[in-house]
Amino acid sequence: VQLQASGGGLVQAGGSLRLSCAASGRTFSIYNMGWFRQAPGKEREFVAAIVWSGARTDYADSVQGRFTISKNNPKNTVTLQVSTLKAEDTAVYYCAAANLRPRYSSTWYQGPSEYDYWGQGTLVTVSS
Repeated sequence: VQLQASGGGLVQAGGSLRLSCAASGRTFSIYNMGWFRQAPGKEREFVAAIVWSGARTDYADSVQGRFTISKNNPKNTVTLQVSTLKAEDTAVYYCAAANLRPRYSSTWYQGPSEYDYWGQGTLVTVSS
């Protein structure tokens, strides 16, 4: 599957953006999806994840209550609505897809190495 992220930009603190990830290739509905971000000089970190059906989501503590992930299987898209942005949210945001396979940790989706496909990233810059 190929992933294309978009929607990043420059926004003032307190503002909002809608990040989108469009998928093409194999059947999108069979993938668990995640969003990660990487700030300059820092490691890539987990932001949010959604299971293949869209029935369950999870978020990093730092974005809980401010970000919302959703998945539209018929349209082959996953969206991250980011709100109440802070300067520390500045980063390149990546969407990723994980094949369905047995997992042995309840928090496997937080690990970048668990994902099989990555988009190219979209830059979010929050000015304070």
